[in-house]
Amino acid sequence: MESATKNLDSDADVSKQMGWRHVQALLLFSGMATAYALRVCMSVAIVAMRSKESANPDFPEYDWDQQTSSLILSSFYWGYVFTQFPSGYLARTWSAKKLLGFGIFTCSAFNVITPFVSEYGHVPVIISRVAMGLSQGCLIPCVHTLMSRWVPPTERARLGSLVSNATQFGTLITLAISGVLAASRFGWPSIFYAVGTSGILWSILFLYAGADYPSEHPSISHEEAEYINTSLGSLDKIADAEKPKIPWKAILTSLPLWANIISNSGNIYGFYTLLTQLPTYMKYVLNFDISQNGGISALPYLAMWLMGFPISYLADYALAKGVSCACVRKVCSTIGLWIPAVALVVFCLVPTTDKVVPIAILVVAVGFNSGVSCSTQINHIDLSPNFTSTVAPIASTIHNVIGILAPYICGIIVTEEHNVDQWHIVFYVTAAVYFVTNLIFLIFGQAEVQPWNDPNYQSKPTLEEPKTFIKENVRQNSYTESLERRKNILP
Repeated sequence: MESATKNLDSDADVSKQMGWRHVQALLLFSGMATAYALRVCMSVAIVAMRSKESANPDFPEYDWDQQTSSLILSSFYWGYVFTQFPSGYLARTWSAKKLLGFGIFTCSAFNVITPFVSEYGHVPVIISRVAMGLSQGCLIPCVHTLMSRWVPPTERARLGSLVSNATQFGTLITLAISGVLAASRFGWPSIFYAVGTSGILWSILFLYAGADYPSEHPSISHEEAEYINTSLGSLDKIADAEKPKIPWKAILTSLPLWANIISNSGNIYGFYTLLTQLPTYMKYVLNFDISQNGGISALPYLAMWLMGFPISYLADYALAKGVSCACVRKVCSTIGLWIPAVALVVFCLVPTTDKVVPIAILVVAVGFNSGVSCSTQINHIDLSPNFTSTVAPIASTIHNVIGILAPYICGIIVTEEHNVDQWHIVFYVTAAVYFVTNLIFLIFGQAEVQPWNDPNYQSKPTLEEPKTFIKENVRQNSYTESLERRKNILP
């Protein structure tokens, strides 16, 4: 009894201390930021590559039209979409740490050689971007896997938000510095060199300081490793034979899951449309030069990053006060999609002669989009904590198909970069996508743990015990309860 009391006191002390789990979360934060920097840097660089007078005129200019530019910007996702499932499998069965480290290293190396291959035309650039996407497809599966092994459920909201917000942080930093680098004496190639080198350095650091499991880390204390594993309700390494059989039919026919995927797909469509096209719009419609372009384009993502903190806090506060999880998710989704939809419609109605008002509206549109980080981006964990590693690649694959389509559709609509009416069509379509997909989530979305989350779901109940079986499979109503009831299953 005394020993058990000591263990509880020890766990309480460890939970309040900074440890190696926090270091792992910071490494994943910086890795996510670096990964998004590798994706985003082309959005600003391509403006300078197509128009050298807007940057340093001592570097080459390429005669690429808007459709070619859109193909280059979307080509990253052609590769990215194909490595989601293989990466998820390798992250579980081989090493999530090594896969992520080598993946970002390879992606960074291809980014560094982009200025050299661009001399041979846009096709080699597209091939390089596809290779970057293929090598970065491991990002989400590996991050989810490592977070599930390192972060206790009681700390998952804080550390999970930290890692998730890295996407906006990497985006805004890259957009802010890319314009300055393009206008500097080093020219637009320095964008690729700087971002690629940072990715290579991060990979080396992560391969050295990261670990797949707490027990594998050479510097972690026994107390912290025990605290993490006890909190997760699992042993450090569970044999594959002990893992539940995946209920594929139930997953693929789950209406709440598809409502989540559709809603988040709408979010992804708008996010990548604005992310890839804003620098071009800033130059050709609002007439910002390249040194201003990146910084102005970064402002909406700075707002998005900053607003993510109060929105996530208020969401947790509402849950703590007894508001239903479904209500919180749907309110946050509405904030994240319908407010931006209204802002984009208003954006199309204001004159472009006044630069301040359009920029302010874009800041509102992108800033409030952070609401989805507390709703559809984590809703699949609400629905099935036990099968998150299976559901996440399905959703990510679909989302990245949308990532391919978004800039390509913009390239079809906008054939003349100076034509404001064509750009307005892009923004009206984006607003409509936001509205419709969120409406689907409001009608069909849920936040309760689904019956198929139960590892025994596929076991047929006997005729004598139908009520007991149903009650056992549907009574879970929170992520924490699911973890407590499934102590031998990794999340």
